[in-house]
Amino acid sequence: MVARIIGATLRDLSYIASNLRPDDREEVDCQFDDWTPALLASIALRDHAYVVEVDGNPEAAVGASEARTGLWTAWSWGTRRMWRAVPRITDIVRTVIIPDVLARGGHRAEARAMVKNFSAHRWLKRMGATERCVLPGYGNGGEDFLLFDWTRTDVHHGHVPEAAHSQARSGGTGSDD
Repeated sequence: MVARIIGATLRDLSYIASNLRPDDREEVDCQFDDWTPALLASIALRDHAYVVEVDGNPEAAVGASEARTGLWTAWSWGTRRMWRAVPRITDIVRTVIIPDVLARGGHRAEARAMVKNFSAHRWLKRMGATERCVLPGYGNGGEDFLLFDWTRTDVHHGHVPEAAHSQARSGGTGSDD
């Protein structure tokens, strides 16, 4: 299996959004009133946006968008085969996205996951995010979410390693299994 990170395109993001795994579909559904795969893909194309191809097929999307000066929102979603892309996503978040957010003057990047999405909680922590609080009733239907973040202070205390950015910016390739 070859998992390769590439710059996101509207086509690849739309494909992934059209084929979301159930947990991601549920989280997207309760955060948007009305959405389409093309709308989700368009929103995701801001700032940092990457796709992980697995054996040449787009299976996962990851990125971060600036909400306002210094505050970023990190996100990721994928197809049922996303699990095969997790090592590459973990790597790009830790070594490219968070360090680049900080280099652009960001002081905080946030990510949210439904309270019942335990695998997302573990994964966010593995990527160096800190669990901050419950967001009661955050979803459109009153679903509770957890807020995670990476802050400049946390990163400087070694929670997220700084790394060279050249591999991901050049569309780095690699195998992760």
